[in-house]
Amino acid sequence: MSRIGKRPVTIASGIEVSLDGTTLVAKKGKLEKRLETYGRVGIDIKGSEVIFSRVGEDRESSAFWGTYRALFNNIIIGLDKGFEKSLEINGVGYRAAIQGKTLNLQLGFSHDINFNIPDGIDITITKNVITIKGSDKQTVGQVAAEIRSFRPPEPYKGKGVKYTDEVIIRKAGKAAGK
Repeated sequence: MSRIGKRPVTIASGIEVSLDGTTLVAKKGKLEKRLETYGRVGIDIKGSEVIFSRVGEDRESSAFWGTYRALFNNIIIGLDKGFEKSLEINGVGYRAAIQGKTLNLQLGFSHDINFNIPDGIDITITKNVITIKGSDKQTVGQVAAEIRSFRPPEPYKGKGVKYTDEVIIRKAGKAAGK
């Protein structure tokens, strides 16, 4: 049985939640997020809480119960506070700059990498730290993963793009032999 599905989702102030058939709609100002449940879970809105319930007694129903509750909780957190990921660039000559809606990365290749910034994502650069902010947790994580994939950190000198809280386990270089 889902332990996450049991807990109700508390709606933050300033966010309006409505049920449109099998779709949960959360609005804050002009920003609107939708969660299509396809009738896999029961939804009940009581005051400032949204309560999810199982439709059946099978294992799949229990999985959907916890999943949809977690997804909707992420929507509420995203509309209220937003999500943030930070990447750190390490390496001689490695740089990042924003040009309009494009992130320009110089990561030691013979050419620059131009990454188009998706809608709803804000990217700021401070020295060698790239900060990615947005209201959708999945999009923020996906953008951070794509930027990191251009030059993942290598284990010998630690050069590349890494998450700020990521620990790179270093390897010893070649040993001088006799």
